[in-house]
Amino acid sequence: MRIPSFSGVCAAAEAVAKVVPKTPLLRLELHGRTIFVKAESLQPMGAFKLRGGWWRLSNLTEAERANGVVAFSSGNHAQGVAWAAKRLGIAATIAMPSDAPKAKIAGTRELGADIVFYNRQTESREAIAAALAEERGAVLVPSFDDPWVVEGQGSAGIEAAAQMGRQPTMVITPCGGGGLAAGLSLACPDARIVIVEPENWDDMARSLSKGEIVEVAADAPWTACDALQTKRVADLTFSILKDRGATGVVVSEAEIEAAMRHAYDRLRLVVEPGGAVGLAALVAGKVEADDATLLLISGGNVDAGQFARVLAR
Repeated sequence: MRIPSFSGVCAAAEAVAKVVPKTPLLRLELHGRTIFVKAESLQPMGAFKLRGGWWRLSNLTEAERANGVVAFSSGNHAQGVAWAAKRLGIAATIAMPSDAPKAKIAGTRELGADIVFYNRQTESREAIAAALAEERGAVLVPSFDDPWVVEGQGSAGIEAAAQMGRQPTMVITPCGGGGLAAGLSLACPDARIVIVEPENWDDMARSLSKGEIVEVAADAPWTACDALQTKRVADLTFSILKDRGATGVVVSEAEIEAAMRHAYDRLRLVVEPGGAVGLAALVAGKVEADDATLLLISGGNVDAGQFARVLAR
């Protein structure tokens, strides 16, 4: 099995730089500190996921490209894979939950991918996607349990460090399955890694604390962070973060909404709930930043009505 590496992350960063402009590195004054904010919400498809999608798909063989790819996602990975597939001339099919945000469904369709819907509560997205891939002879592209995907997501860290002019001493990042967090930990090997998750979906934080993978409870309540609703993290991402001594922080739905408003008011950014959890931890004072803290705003694909309601509150 291929193991993600720092050299692989650097190669991914070089490849991504050839197809998309660098996302801005903004500065945010908060609690007396200047925080470096990597605005991945301003990617062409609204999230960091195109990094992993591009690096994975561009490494497929010609035979693999001919048979297409299959992915499963609530929206951002779907769009990242679809974005890369469209530019590489590869057919893409995405298994998406029927309750995915309308903006993410529309974005995936506009990028030319076929969508197969499933019920998030009663069906397994992994099983559906695996069956589709086997039926079509296609390559399955997981959203985080893949070495190329991890390296591709980590390219954001290489890019940010270059923009900072130094290595960050702390990286604060949203975490679902851990692909972005694991990639950033490889890209920034000397930084303290802090992963942030919504309440009741903090399986990575609990896994890191316990030293072994802990799954999300079967009856876990609703969260606005659709992008972070991963029932079980991967051995791959968990082991990388565990080896790096990463720690986890949990934020509430109210704290997430406050962070979305903060990003809009102070940075003029539209940020989806899952993309705002890292900022939520900072605004709520749950993480103390230093002078070289890097914060990832991971995505901005939020339905207009939902965002308006958050701002109104």
